[in-house]
Amino acid sequence: MAERAVRDRVTGPAPTVGGRPGRARRASLRSRITGAAVLAVALTLGAFTLVFALVQQAVLADAPRQAASADVDRAVSALAIGSSPAVAVVGEADGSLVVVTDASGRVLASGGDDDLTGLASSIGSAASGERVSLDGDEFVVERQDVGVESTSTPTPVVPETTPTPTPSEATDDDSDGGSGSDDDSGGDSGDDSGGDSDGGSASDDASASPQASTAPVETVTTEYAVVAARSLGEASAASSASLVTLGIAIPVALLVLGVTTWLVVGRALRPVESMRREVDSVTAQSLSHRLPDPGGSDEIARLAHTLNGMLDRLDSSATAQRRFVGDASHELKTPLATIRQHAEVALRHPGSIDGVALAGTVLGEEARLTALVQGLLVLARADEGALGVTRRPVDLDDLVLAETARLRDAPPVAGRGPLGVDATAVGPARVDGDEGLLGQVVHNLVANAARHAESRVAVALAERDGRVELIVDDDGAGVAEVDRERVFERFVRLDEARARDSGGSGLGLAIVREIVRVHGGAVSVTASPLGGARFVVTLPRGAA
Repeated sequence: MAERAVRDRVTGPAPTVGGRPGRARRASLRSRITGAAVLAVALTLGAFTLVFALVQQAVLADAPRQAASADVDRAVSALAIGSSPAVAVVGEADGSLVVVTDASGRVLASGGDDDLTGLASSIGSAASGERVSLDGDEFVVERQDVGVESTSTPTPVVPETTPTPTPSEATDDDSDGGSGSDDDSGGDSGDDSGGDSDGGSASDDASASPQASTAPVETVTTEYAVVAARSLGEASAASSASLVTLGIAIPVALLVLGVTTWLVVGRALRPVESMRREVDSVTAQSLSHRLPDPGGSDEIARLAHTLNGMLDRLDSSATAQRRFVGDASHELKTPLATIRQHAEVALRHPGSIDGVALAGTVLGEEARLTALVQGLLVLARADEGALGVTRRPVDLDDLVLAETARLRDAPPVAGRGPLGVDATAVGPARVDGDEGLLGQVVHNLVANAARHAESRVAVALAERDGRVELIVDDDGAGVAEVDRERVFERFVRLDEARARDSGGSGLGLAIVREIVRVHGGAVSVTASPLGGARFVVTLPRGAA
């Protein structure tokens, strides 16, 4: 049973399969670490591949778009300087198509790849940035609407002329009408004629050169739409090649990573597996076995130190339990044997023993058994955290004075003179706590001092700095400095050679420490001015 308990504490209980369902078995730590590493890297590479594909596709598609934009700019510039649409679209490039349409969308001219010119009408209405499919390939389109202004050539207009009579004709008419004029008239006529002759020459010149009129100049704006398309085939091919490369490289990289992680983790966990096998072989009979120290200060070394510390504690606990079993067995056997002996004597020799004496013996041994069982019960409850404390104001000085009075009235121990009990230093002190448990603390400390004292026990109680201090001194052998902490451990008896009938079971001081602890206090042992041991208990002061 003890071996099974130790094995359960070291390796843990086995999973149950009946009654309650057992826990599902998980994969090994090596497999989980490898899987986690491969999954994390796979997710990272997947995200990287997605981002890379999107960025590469955008970058590669930008070059055909810029080439299409350049084709549009070239055609627009040609149209702006007066070139015809047929001249504006001249140019040959694989995977390109340039189309010029009028305002109604009718194709006026197309140029570029000869295999694509027949599909010019397919992109006539496409917008900039749009992607169209031509001859099974994807193309990116750029478009620009432009208005080209042109002027008409003016045509000169000559007006019709009306004939006017000449001066000679006018003179003849005058001569015919006035032949009877005198000489003065003739002279005057001659003079006038001479003057008129000059004016008549000017009139003839004006009549001979009539002025020509010019028609008004007209400006005509012609609306064109220039559309250019460039193939995305090369960009798609480059992007596909990159994705294929990554599609092959990533699985290979993950495979290499998985194998490497598996080997590295397996090598790192090899010492852990060795420790597991060592600890698994530990039984109740081999608790002294320790793991070899791997050296260093890494996690493996710290694990080895931790496991060795655990084995030390288990070894100490098992040793204390074995010692307790022996002590408890003897403590239980002694009163039972005494009771049985007196009962057998009373049965075989009814007149040789007094009934009152027999009853007193039985009651005394029963009290001893009861004290032992109660001590075990208190410690068991303390271990479970179920040591119930009913807190209320307790006058600790009353408990101390009652215990010292009991000690004075107790009969002297055989082989030792009367025991002096000094309680003059006991002052009033109140704490909040469980009166029964605090009474047990006082009883155990005073009884321990009385058991080890030569002739004197002194008890003091006072309040200092908001705390209550209880001091119990004796003039016995005292406690060695190396044992002042161990003396509060369970089942520890420093005086193994003394008679068990006069000693305790090794539980009294352990009970004191547990009760004081749940009351928020502390207990310690030092050298006493009387020459023996001094036990000091400090507790929080209660409300006045």
